[in-house]
Amino acid sequence: MSEIHDRAESLGRALGSTPEYRTLTRALEAVDGDREMVALKNEVREIEETFKAAVGRGEEPSSTDMERYEAVVGKLQASSLYQSVVAAQANFDKIMYRVDGAIQEGMRAGAASRIILTP
Repeated sequence: MSEIHDRAESLGRALGSTPEYRTLTRALEAVDGDREMVALKNEVREIEETFKAAVGRGEEPSSTDMERYEAVVGKLQASSLYQSVVAAQANFDKIMYRVDGAIQEGMRAGAASRIILTP
């Protein structure tokens, strides 16, 4: 099992050194460093908590809260910083999709192998 762990750490280091991952982390840092974006994210969380409380009481969220939520999310999504995070995440997700496919293929090959590896 430690061999698998070692290989997973190695894969993690390799993924962390990709330009796509670095771009994603820079985009996330830019969002976290922008006061307006932080304020919008906090406002979204606050409204979501209001929604959770209403649902917990068995009520529908108010139309005012729904409209406020849509307006805030709209502002957030219109931001170029937000859009850069979405694009960076999509690019990194493509890498992760290929990695997952390679892992799945390796698992199929390992399962079909007659060689038994012991630790």
